[in-house]
Amino acid sequence: MKVVIQRVREASVSIRGAVHSRIGQGLLLLVGIEDRDGEEDIEFLTSKVSNLRIFDDSEGVMNLSIKDIAGEALVVSQFTLMASTKKGNRPSYIKASRPEVAIPLYESFCSSLSEKLGKPAAEGVFGADMQVALINDGPVTILMDTHNKE
Repeated sequence: MKVVIQRVREASVSIRGAVHSRIGQGLLLLVGIEDRDGEEDIEFLTSKVSNLRIFDDSEGVMNLSIKDIAGEALVVSQFTLMASTKKGNRPSYIKASRPEVAIPLYESFCSSLSEKLGKPAAEGVFGADMQVALINDGPVTILMDTHNKE
């Protein structure tokens, strides 16, 4: 499972021209799921994301978590994170899970994150053609991969 974590001042997801979800200060999470992912990956990532100290304290040092600042989270499924560009110029998405596997894991990720934050995470719509708007704060962007923990 991969997640791109972006610290944002605000973010939103629109579908067919209408805003579906919107958050203020917090994190935009783009989540990619593959068949070998499971609840262990979800627990690892949601624990890390909810406690990651990437928000500034009063001294301007990144020392606070999303929970510390009472921030919001927006979770968007993104199968293209699983792209392989090893051969040719057209990415292969063969590693990305099919909806019947990915949807329950995506929903579980959102539930687990909401539980850890103590409030609901905003969500995109799995498989929808979404337009994501954000104001990246910093910018701070972090990539985490449960199969390549660094």
